[in-house]
Amino acid sequence: MSDRNDPLTAYVDQMARVLDLSLSPEQQAGVVDNLEKIEAIAKFVNDFPLPETVQAAPTFQP
Repeated sequence: MSDRNDPLTAYVDQMARVLDLSLSPEQQAGVVDNLEKIEAIAKFVNDFPLPETVQAAPTFQP
């Protein structure tokens, strides 16, 4: 679980107040844990090197 003073915990606290959500400590910890996972995935994706010649596909085709 995260340190109580970390930025993600503060963010969850602030957003819960803005959205008028009542989160139990267990729910808050779960939200913070999920945000930490999302942050790690986003970092992995953003750090993936792409060559300058790569172009975005105009449409998705599986």
